[in-house]
Amino acid sequence: MTRLLAAVAATLLLTAGCAQSTSEPPPAQGAVLPSATTEQLTKDLTLALEKYRVPGGVVEVCSPGYDTWATAAGVADVDAGTPMTTDLVWPLRSVTKSFTVTSILQLADEGRLVLSDPISDYVAGVPNGDDITLGQLTAMTAGVPEYTTQAWIKDYLRDETRAFTTAELIDYANAEPAQFPPGTRAVYTNTSTLLLGEVVSSVTGLPFDQALQEMILDPLGLTDTRYPIAADDWSGPHPTGYQPGESGDLEAQGNNFTVFGPAGAMTSTLDDLCTWGTALGSGELLQPATQRERLKGQPLDKGPEYDEYGQGIGSLEGWVGHTGEGFGHTLAVMHNETTGTTAVVAMNASGLKHHVPTRLFRTMASTLDAIPPVE
Repeated sequence: MTRLLAAVAATLLLTAGCAQSTSEPPPAQGAVLPSATTEQLTKDLTLALEKYRVPGGVVEVCSPGYDTWATAAGVADVDAGTPMTTDLVWPLRSVTKSFTVTSILQLADEGRLVLSDPISDYVAGVPNGDDITLGQLTAMTAGVPEYTTQAWIKDYLRDETRAFTTAELIDYANAEPAQFPPGTRAVYTNTSTLLLGEVVSSVTGLPFDQALQEMILDPLGLTDTRYPIAADDWSGPHPTGYQPGESGDLEAQGNNFTVFGPAGAMTSTLDDLCTWGTALGSGELLQPATQRERLKGQPLDKGPEYDEYGQGIGSLEGWVGHTGEGFGHTLAVMHNETTGTTAVVAMNASGLKHHVPTRLFRTMASTLDAIPPVE
């Protein structure tokens, strides 16, 4: 198995100067972030790319009272030498999970489902389905099997451009035994979010992409965010993703959005992600009590690097949000509930020893926390 497929199964999940997304800066609407802050963040980004051998990366910061600030370093494509810029379309990978779980919580707020409902009410054939609740699926405590089985890998390698449906991905999981009794452990499992995507479609009567559009994207004005339903349906210019090959050198990766489904198929831009990170962390689309419950997390027994994980949301350094990884791309979208600041980090390398956006965010957190409030 190539390292690409190993990383997909496990996670389903040259530095240049700064480059701005447009030739002219947008009109000022607030204060400018202090130069000491932006210089430190730029330095942190550059050093992280060098340390972890990542071709390129971007950072965007949205803080109340300040103009949005973004910077880019490195290259978007190694062979072409294309500079990384801040206006590209990024694959969200597991950041998609935060959208999917939010839609479930919205439906709960509307009384259209109850988090104590068993998944068997919506999807047949799930191991322990009568005992697994929707709430356990949102919190990664359900114990459902992972879908990235040897059978799935074999089918994927037979045709890497094949478009998989969410139901097909779930079938791979349902053929396997449960990982553990529901509610006894917290193990990050992509199948959990695939199942929740099917619940959203079942309750709303809409295809998942349309449900997301009506429930989240349109209300928040996320005009550059999409849920692709085709294997390689990019909505605009995007960076090439890289991952270590058998020799250890970075190799350009292909892409197939449909292998992720509601667990990781979405795409977006930095600006939209800043808006989303703020809405996610503040609970803008949910009732206050629902958001409070959502944020009650616990350490994962197995999964990505979070301090704690709640319901489709994780915490790092006192901030909340979500990270993603797969097919050569990694992201982190985090929000500080106290200051209202949101930070987005995206890079075009995956399958490394560490999730580099997470490591970079941990480095940046103290600088971001120290942004002075606008009087």
